[in-house]
Amino acid sequence: MLPNLVVDTTVLPPADRFAFWYALVAQETAPAHISSGHLDNFVAYAQAIDLGRIRMTSLRYPSLDSVRPTTLVRRAEGDVYQLALPLTGRSTLIQDRTESTLEAGAHFTLLDTARPHVARHRADGPGPATTITVQIPHSALPLAPDRLRRLLATPMPSHLGVGGLLAHHLRSIAAHPEQFEPAQAEILGGVAVDLLTAALAQYLDIEDTLSPEARHTALRARVVDFIDRHLDSDELSPRSVAAAHHISLRSLHRLFEAEATTVAELIRAKRLEQCRRDLGNPLLRQPIQVIAARWGFPDKAHFSRLFRAHYGRSPQEYRTGVARQDR
Repeated sequence: MLPNLVVDTTVLPPADRFAFWYALVAQETAPAHISSGHLDNFVAYAQAIDLGRIRMTSLRYPSLDSVRPTTLVRRAEGDVYQLALPLTGRSTLIQDRTESTLEAGAHFTLLDTARPHVARHRADGPGPATTITVQIPHSALPLAPDRLRRLLATPMPSHLGVGGLLAHHLRSIAAHPEQFEPAQAEILGGVAVDLLTAALAQYLDIEDTLSPEARHTALRARVVDFIDRHLDSDELSPRSVAAAHHISLRSLHRLFEAEATTVAELIRAKRLEQCRRDLGNPLLRQPIQVIAARWGFPDKAHFSRLFRAHYGRSPQEYRTGVARQDR
């Protein structure tokens, strides 16, 4: 599992919960003056995950207001950007005379903790507001600070383009940190920085200034996202993937030279995983051949051999084993 710190205020007496949360926010994000109508029983949760150069925090909390005045900025050490990605609720952010309300699941934005800002977070309905924040040192983003300043507190799409890939990457890590090894933290953080850099450059229309590494990471992420969205297509192949991204087949293969798998192997592995999930779904009682054909394996015998080689059991043995466990 990735190195992480989990805090759940419900393990504390109600009177102690807000003070504990307040201290955590000062440590993990940026010190601020926080007020809330739930001070007497502040039910909140946080998981902070180390990703090498950056640190990601997944937060659930009741409605609150956060103000970071100049006095707190002066006490802080180091210049850090904070990416804010709201998942539920409504977030209004103000910095450098820019005020915007982010639509949960549709926008992210960037704040500069070296400058004063205001944040208002409101939970919709009885549930808490949920947000992912990422702390990124100024030095980690290879974009001029004066250009980035134009984007502070500006809503940017988190469901389209490279911004969508960035949001998916962060949400995947936050949802399942246990699926990654500690040694992968630096790699995951580097991918996040490259995707954020590409998303910001795209928004500023300065993509040509990016390093080859950042462009490489962003393109590879777009390719993987394309594969995920077209797994059930009979036309999906390395050649069709290359054509969809206006690159040669040779260039596509070069994108994955550093990976442990080729593009064709990646497509096959992802399709096999979809078959495994469907076979393990007790509500989906379709014949094995129907499931296999849906995910690109029309030859029953060939699919059975591939599945056994990948998972150590035949498709029928896997389905039977899952059914027994559920009894």
